[in-house]
Amino acid sequence: MADVIGVWALNRYVKSLLDSDSVLAGIALRGEVTGFVAHAKSGHWYFNLRDEKASVKAVMFRQENRRLGFVPQEGMRVIVRCRVSLYEATGSFQVYVSDLFPDGVGAARLAYEQLKAKLEAEGLFRPEHKQPLPAYPGCIGVVTSPTGAALQDIRNVLGRRWPLARLLLAPVNVQGLDAAAGIRDAICALDASGRADVIIVTRGGGSREDLWVFNDEGIARAAYACKTPLISAVGHEIDVSILDYVADLRAPTPSAAAELATPDRWVEQQKICSLLSNIHENIHLKWNLCYNGFAAASGRLRAVSGESLCAPRQQRLAGLVAAVRNAGAARLRDRGRELAATAALAHSLSPYAVLARGYAIVRSEAGACLPVAGLAPGQPVLLQGAGADARCRVEKIIPHKEDTHEATQEL
Repeated sequence: MADVIGVWALNRYVKSLLDSDSVLAGIALRGEVTGFVAHAKSGHWYFNLRDEKASVKAVMFRQENRRLGFVPQEGMRVIVRCRVSLYEATGSFQVYVSDLFPDGVGAARLAYEQLKAKLEAEGLFRPEHKQPLPAYPGCIGVVTSPTGAALQDIRNVLGRRWPLARLLLAPVNVQGLDAAAGIRDAICALDASGRADVIIVTRGGGSREDLWVFNDEGIARAAYACKTPLISAVGHEIDVSILDYVADLRAPTPSAAAELATPDRWVEQQKICSLLSNIHENIHLKWNLCYNGFAAASGRLRAVSGESLCAPRQQRLAGLVAAVRNAGAARLRDRGRELAATAALAHSLSPYAVLARGYAIVRSEAGACLPVAGLAPGQPVLLQGAGADARCRVEKIIPHKEDTHEATQEL
């Protein structure tokens, strides 16, 4: 008889078997959602996945379902990525969902509209957020499959229109369950590197299911946060993804994206030639204007000689010189007359003029002028006359009568 074990031990043993199976650790299931319940407190989702023959319980925890841009509806066909295990407490066989995708046109459309409405309400589609593309990009980053036709289309267009631009490829898968994370990370990596002037996220045409990855919320938010101008070129013109709304510019095809991102070198060459032509014309125009102005100035200079310019000024200078000379001569004559009158007056007052009339000056032998009243008898004196001097000796002093009278009156 087999050993007796408890229910908990059984459940734990079965759970360990399921958890150790590498196949069951990561599988993708397709089914229809039934019995969907979103737990209000925890945020976890509980539902069943069923097909035509069976059903299985499924749980998607809050940290996983918060990344989705939509909420599954009752009866929606989906594809889930999950692991298979057992809930020990109840012995429930169930799958633990890590990612969930709509399966089918109706489900995909509903999820698309839900995510579009959510992101639009948050402002991710607003025109004021759109960045202008650089006029002359030096490096173009491309997020696409390295083996797809989209990359070759872009290379062909760049080689024809703007071969100066370098191509920086971020290789990714562009379809499948794992493609969204790779595309999102590639956008962030190119933007963070700062090497690309513009980023093109692209893939060629395909079915709606093939293009569904570009409706991923993570890609949309990465494009919104991207500081580098970003062009979305997914599928054909009729294919519109969530990325198209968020991107700075939408292109209908990969080739159109390359054309929008670059100028046409032939057009730019024509612009340069036109500018050079205008520059040459302006230079010749300026040269002609300067030459004509120089010729006119030369003619005027020849018409006006140096002598004709100097003659009026020379005459005026001669007049000024004559006026200065005349004024100086007149002033000199006036000063001469004044000097003569002063000299005559000085001469009339000179004692030497009196000597010429026969008078003499009494001097001491030392030459000092002596008054007669101050002489003493026997005193030698020198009489200075107009033509000669005489040495004399005083014999007697004879006062004048009027002087005596005056002296008596004073006494």
